Amino acid sequence: MKKSFAVFGLGRFGGTMVKELHDMHIDVIAVDKDEDRVNEFEGCATYAHCANAIDEAFLKQIGVRNIDHAFVSFGNDLEGSILTSLILKELGVPKVWAKAKNDDHATVLNKIGVDRVIHPERDVAKKITKHITSDKMIDVIELSDKYSMVEIEATKKIGDKTLAELNILSKYGCTIIGIQRNTEFIISPPIDQTVSVGDILIMVGSNKDIKRFEKHAV
Repeated sequence: MKKSFAVFGLGRFGGTMVKELHDMHIDVIAVDKDEDRVNEFEGCATYAHCANAIDEAFLKQIGVRNIDHAFVSFGNDLEGSILTSLILKELGVPKVWAKAKNDDHATVLNKIGVDRVIHPERDVAKKITKHITSDKMIDVIELSDKYSMVEIEATKKIGDKTLAELNILSKYGCTIIGIQRNTEFIISPPIDQTVSVGDILIMVGSNKDIKRFEKHAV
């Protein structure tokens, strides 16, 4: 079943999210108090509303109870962010993610039960840092504070060996969930799958184990 989304706050972060969801042909409700912003994204959103998101009656009226995933992305309006997130949780929205302005804001969001707190600048900085300090890591997605999914390029150290020979899970505690080879993508590769130099390994594991694998194996 197709999921539906709602984005509250159409600044740079929220607005980009609306555009991306639209490009993926996903239903999205866009809400902001600024009429000019609403008009800007009216063509991207399934429904665009100029309204105060802390109005519970309004949220019920637009059917947020039927939304699968809500994003709260207000700039400096910390009170609006907190109250909107709280109301959305109380109305039973399954997943509410909210952008935090600072650590204090994040603490409050966590206490009211937000499912995930987003620190855009911090998250981007951490991702860039991992890229510039690694020769072989191509991309990284943080699954939690301790676990990530990464793309790592296979070098001569592990090239022309099967996954059974490499024994990555036993040695490093990491799991290879896919291998990209040019335009081919191998999902859940079998243990007799041979790794070629230049393959992109899609790997899941703790940050500590991934770093250990990168240091010693590639």
